[in-house]
Amino acid sequence: MPLPATVTDALARQDAARFCEAILPAVSRTFALGIKVLPGDLGQAVLDAYLLCRIADTVEDAPGIEPDVKAALFDDFLASFTDAAALTRFTAGVEALTGDLAHLTLTRNTSLVLEHFSRLPQRTQDVVRHWVAEMSVGMRKFVLLYPNGIRIQTVDEYKEYCYYVAGTVGYMLTDLWHEHSPSIGAQRYAILRERCRAFAEALQTVNILKDVAVDAEKENSVYVPQELLEAHGSTQSRILAPELLSKNRAALSQLIQLAWHDLEEARIYLLDIPRRAVSIRLFCILPLLLAYATLRDLVQSSAMLQPGGSVKISRREVKSLLLTGAMLAMSNSGVRWLVARVRRRSFELAFA
Repeated sequence: MPLPATVTDALARQDAARFCEAILPAVSRTFALGIKVLPGDLGQAVLDAYLLCRIADTVEDAPGIEPDVKAALFDDFLASFTDAAALTRFTAGVEALTGDLAHLTLTRNTSLVLEHFSRLPQRTQDVVRHWVAEMSVGMRKFVLLYPNGIRIQTVDEYKEYCYYVAGTVGYMLTDLWHEHSPSIGAQRYAILRERCRAFAEALQTVNILKDVAVDAEKENSVYVPQELLEAHGSTQSRILAPELLSKNRAALSQLIQLAWHDLEEARIYLLDIPRRAVSIRLFCILPLLLAYATLRDLVQSSAMLQPGGSVKISRREVKSLLLTGAMLAMSNSGVRWLVARVRRRSFELAFA
């Protein structure tokens, strides 16, 4: 798919702000919807933070690149925040990456993202840099640990991996809420921090579960722990084997339960956000609802364990959840009702 004209125009102008805003919907339409509701410096901070995390993710997922080369790219990426020479090396190094055009375009123009990032308040920069570094160090660790493709061995290792790639985002966002929202003072911030990791990791586990086949086939990565598969008579090398479908499906049960548990924590996290923090609630509610809907369908499906398969909810339900979630986001009872309803069955408005 070609790049949107807004991206190519921003690149031609070397306009950092326009590039960041234009590339976002090309790499994540859902996240772009949420960013729009966040005001001022908070919106710009979350925009840049997401793009920087996506750059790290693109390096991690790049096919055909030796682990030591990826490790060096991670080192240069982190040094690029303050070292122009490291940024030059990183920009040159990522030219060899292959994959999705939008993700590659973002990664090859890291300099524009960092230019935009440098305009944020210093304390905001410090928050984002800390958590992007934590994420990148973790990704680097797993790339080197599994040079032939990530193969998570235990549930504990799975949780560690999810912390690095998702839990860090939960902490980062919550730190930014505290930094930029007058409604989230020290006491409320402490409450939110208790569940912010679960909020982000719930979304990650649902994504991993729905894309088991995609990750195995396209990224040569298996995140379902080997110990769970072995306990049910299968292995990671046979996770898509048709004759082992029922065993592989059973092996997912513990991760499904983990996802339900973390989603409940995520629901409480959302309800703990003050209703005065309207934009933050709006930002958080759609991914939560989409995760509930996806997990609901996933427990009735085996598509994610079949070659080329994945679990996706309908566009109509996505639109229905977007509209209804926005209307009910400020009502705790409304959020509780909608989550319970989505968990039971598909939620599609007649006019959506």
